[in-house]
Amino acid sequence: MAFQINIDNGGTLTDVCIMSDGGVQKTKVLTTPYDLSKCFFEGLQKASEVVYGAADVKRLLEEVDLIRYSTTQGTNAICERKGPKLGLVLDTASNALPAALRAHDPEVYDALVGGRVAFIDTATLSSDAAEVDVVKVINQLTATGANRLVVCFGGNDFHAAEDRVKKIALRKYPRHLLGAVPVLYASDLTSDRDPDRRAWSALINSFLHPSMEAFLYNAENRLRAYRTKNPLLIFRNDGDASRVAKTVAIKTYSSGPRGGMEGVKTFSALYGFRDTVSIDVGGTTTDIGQCTEGRVAEIRRGHVEGISVSFPLCEIISAGAGGSSIFRVVDGKITIGPESVGALPGPACFGRGGKEATITDASLLSGLFDPVSYFGGGMGLDMARAEAAVMANIAGPLGVDLDTALNAMSDAFEAKVAEELHRFTTISSDTVMMAFGGAGPLNACGVAEKAGIRRVAVPAMAAVFSAYGIGSCDVSQRYAVSLDGRDDVSLQAAIATLTTKATRDMFAEGFEPGSYAIATQLVAQTATGEVSHPLTEGAGFPAALADARAVELELSAIKSLRQGETRHVGISRRSAAKAAGQRKVLVPGQGRIDLPVYQLGQMGAGDFAKGPAILEEDYFTCRVPAGWGFVVSDAGDVILDREA
Repeated sequence: MAFQINIDNGGTLTDVCIMSDGGVQKTKVLTTPYDLSKCFFEGLQKASEVVYGAADVKRLLEEVDLIRYSTTQGTNAICERKGPKLGLVLDTASNALPAALRAHDPEVYDALVGGRVAFIDTATLSSDAAEVDVVKVINQLTATGANRLVVCFGGNDFHAAEDRVKKIALRKYPRHLLGAVPVLYASDLTSDRDPDRRAWSALINSFLHPSMEAFLYNAENRLRAYRTKNPLLIFRNDGDASRVAKTVAIKTYSSGPRGGMEGVKTFSALYGFRDTVSIDVGGTTTDIGQCTEGRVAEIRRGHVEGISVSFPLCEIISAGAGGSSIFRVVDGKITIGPESVGALPGPACFGRGGKEATITDASLLSGLFDPVSYFGGGMGLDMARAEAAVMANIAGPLGVDLDTALNAMSDAFEAKVAEELHRFTTISSDTVMMAFGGAGPLNACGVAEKAGIRRVAVPAMAAVFSAYGIGSCDVSQRYAVSLDGRDDVSLQAAIATLTTKATRDMFAEGFEPGSYAIATQLVAQTATGEVSHPLTEGAGFPAALADARAVELELSAIKSLRQGETRHVGISRRSAAKAAGQRKVLVPGQGRIDLPVYQLGQMGAGDFAKGPAILEEDYFTCRVPAGWGFVVSDAGDVILDREA
């Protein structure tokens, strides 16, 4: 029996989705931030228990066809500003660049770089003084606390100038020395001629690189010990995957949320939704996206925290509000995040030493969670610790009782997510909101109500939806190089060089020439902006781009694994759903009252009910307020509608 395993690593929980001929199965484990390879293999162990009924990782890895991995670690690191201290080396002609970079986002710039900036006169790099200048700059930055350096020069010959610095640095600080500081040269990462984008791309990549590299190579090495036949594939923000050695850190930014958006595209096609906004609520962030007419927003020069970078990225916004985000009272008002308690210590109710108040604690105390069945029955929750955290951090500072504080926390959380939805998406009367992630369905109706949305869709696989979404991604390698010659010979020579690289890299992915598609295009900087020009096989250099300020050749090698979705899923009410029990829940304006609890696993297609109620699945809970009703679709998903 062959399997595909998709793993989505979040800040608090790691989701595992197992796909086989027999269907789709899922499980979750707590993220271990001190060693991500630990939760990676714990996820594989639980997956083997789900598949075989007992732990047998060796057998699972012998039978698995593909292992795909996505992560929100990069998103969380940027959001929480947790990473190495960077030093930035610029040329003296770019003395205005630090101010320009900081203007994009002062908070992110100060967290990554701050005052750790030094300059080199590129005119001296060919002289005897070059070594002294380079050594002086490196020593200056490391003395101020920089533990990674980024070199980014301007001008038309920035690549050559950075190469000269690289040779000196390698000679004076050989990589085999223990004290050698890692240096990233921006031209090695991208040939983008825009200095702002190139510098920010290099800074963000350097910031994310250490933690991603340490985990991914550790995980890959442990997989080799089991003689896994295929390499670990890393899902990227561009929607495709590749092996670890051919993935740059910046492309893993928001790769987990991008997996969710792949699922949103498929889900929207199944149900005929033309305009879908999504909230993917994890432990640290709520990731927001939009799918219109079957397409997710992706731009060639993507954004990280609103900062333009050199690579194509999906337009996903990460708001610092999740199930483990810290609630505080500041100046008499509740604030949420961006700091998170993560998986360790986690929310106070996890009983792992956490003392901060989170929406998870508030939901438990409001009666939304069953402390026994939470997390599929795999984690008991501590109500006393949760109450102590909410009383100390919210009720006490506000001067209110516990129930008032709980309602205020829920209202603040919903309002913040609704505000972020309006900030980053366009909402119309036809908009459907998809809610997924472990905490996505919980307050989905409240968020939708505050955002003016009347329909909410909760996939049956909501708890592991990002892991589910990466299951059909393609395997690809993408390249870009500056094209100096504006003639047919130069163009064909550059295509031949990149094709050779692609052939080698795709062979390492396990694909022979002819089994994948090659696509090329030219991207030119013109007086009117950036222009893309697709190329056909054997095409010459287009005359229309002869006078462009700069031209890049892009080549993609893509092994297609996606399958088009042609089914349509029906939604119809057939029979009233039967409640599995009751639970006393805090309801705004009504106090604590008994509400029916519906178990998704016990309902069939067409079952329906009205709120107020609780809808549960092993790994998610959905509050159905008064004025809302739900129906189970033919595919087992949940569609919630607000009554007129």
